[in-house]
Amino acid sequence: MATIETISEQRCHGGVQGFYGHDSRACGGPMRFALYLPPQAARQPCPLLYFLAGLTCTEETATIKAGAQRLAAELGLALVMPDTSPRDTGFDGATGDWEFGEGAGFYLDATQAPWSARFRMRSYVAEELPALLAAHFPVDVERAGVCGHSMGGHGALTLALAYPQRYRSVSAFAPIVAPSQVPWGEKAFARYLGDDRKAWAGYDACALVRRQTFPGTILVDQGEADRFLQEQLRPELFERACAEAGQALVLRRQPGYDHSYWFIATFVDDHLRHHAKALGL
Repeated sequence: MATIETISEQRCHGGVQGFYGHDSRACGGPMRFALYLPPQAARQPCPLLYFLAGLTCTEETATIKAGAQRLAAELGLALVMPDTSPRDTGFDGATGDWEFGEGAGFYLDATQAPWSARFRMRSYVAEELPALLAAHFPVDVERAGVCGHSMGGHGALTLALAYPQRYRSVSAFAPIVAPSQVPWGEKAFARYLGDDRKAWAGYDACALVRRQTFPGTILVDQGEADRFLQEQLRPELFERACAEAGQALVLRRQPGYDHSYWFIATFVDDHLRHHAKALGL
């Protein structure tokens, strides 16, 4: 099991907000994540919520901006925020474009060189990180939910639909629900996964839900003033796919809210309670 490096730890709402690093097998190099342990973790392992951030973000973004720790401490819910991709890969084209490469891992396992050597975020989040957390921290990885924003919302939905027995709850803020049909996804998938669009379906929430539903209600919040709504996010496509598949979905369209963390901070308590209920808290 990999050794954990403690980068920093601070007291927060009676618990501990930490930032950690380790060498990742899945991503072929160093990775970082943030973990909030509520006060209850001093007495017993706590259920866990993964929060996956979006394009350009790091493990710090949701940790600092979402304001989730206060209610997580009250509920006894641990929060883990992984980085959005490997860093310092040295690959041509991995930096300089906010929509692709470092900071834009899309929570998939790349199959095309050179990306396949490092960009294996699905394996990292779904397999390596839970094992690491279970070995080093007082968390119950068998009682886990997954949430995310934008690209991270895509990650949350696709992970939950691909591993419906691994996560007990799922929610998303302004997720990319149909990456195979929008510019962000088409740009990234062609380079990470190749030109065969059949290979893209395993990372497309609209395609996945038609194959395998999630055994619970999916919660999605979408701001109606989001500048990416019409071109990149297209929640109506997921709404339609869920209806056709018989998937329980609560899609809340929020007037006046945009794509920012002000939107997330406004509704994050609703998402934490959604997960807490499913996790038995």
